[in-house]
Amino acid sequence: MDFSPIIHQVYSALWYLIPLAILAGILKSPWFKGITGEFLVNTAARLFLAKDEYHLIKDVTLQTDDGSTQIDHIIVSRYGVFVIETKNMKGWIFGSANQKTWTQKIFKHTHKFQNPLHQNYKHVKTLEALLDIPASAIHSLVVFVGDSTFKTELPDNVVNAGGYIRYIKARHEVILSQADVETVTTQIEQLRLQRVFTTNRKHVNHLRQKKAPSPPVTPAIVPPTTASTTSQSQKQCPKCGGTVVLRTARKGQNAGNQFWGCATYPACRGVMKHPRNQ
Repeated sequence: MDFSPIIHQVYSALWYLIPLAILAGILKSPWFKGITGEFLVNTAARLFLAKDEYHLIKDVTLQTDDGSTQIDHIIVSRYGVFVIETKNMKGWIFGSANQKTWTQKIFKHTHKFQNPLHQNYKHVKTLEALLDIPASAIHSLVVFVGDSTFKTELPDNVVNAGGYIRYIKARHEVILSQADVETVTTQIEQLRLQRVFTTNRKHVNHLRQKKAPSPPVTPAIVPPTTASTTSQSQKQCPKCGGTVVLRTARKGQNAGNQFWGCATYPACRGVMKHPRNQ
């Protein structure tokens, strides 16, 4: 029986499910979530922060001694330089400032992820080393977008999407002059690596290498150098059955002679004569 007409009919009716499945996979991917989160933060900055006061620089990759580091957003203003790490996540978020990893919980599913404050710390330190401004002028800020809820008390510089504009505008103390703002903005633009696919691929490969487990170290096998070592490995204490070690008598009529003595001496006083002294 020829099933070709049936297969063709089924394919004609359901062909649209294939692109829908591909689209669903893209929408759920970490890459798309990252792009969406960064877009929301960028849009909020353009809508609610005055362009003449706040200068937005996005997707900045900088060279470091051990590779590279990638910063989602940098906002330069007279009130300081805001280094922003974006997380597009949902569910309950548990964590504290000093924990190495935080926890995301969605119903019965639990996921551990790197503390974003620690992640952003490297970004801040990289800028401190590259820019000629006080360290106090650089502010670390972590922004969660998406349907997430903090279930533990977090530092003031960890906010949801609605709070990140308020956090920046709450800074009223002027730290940098307008000339400093222009200089810092120019420096970052000059120091950043080119925004091309190759740059991003190299950075991703660098992260994978850092996360890759180290290969197991095979212990070196050192051959015995003397006959006495071989004999020792074959002998056991006559009293406790433990390991024996080669000793030399220091007193009495056997002074200077070698013998096998229990390694746990004085707990065990088992001894065996050495072949040379038998």
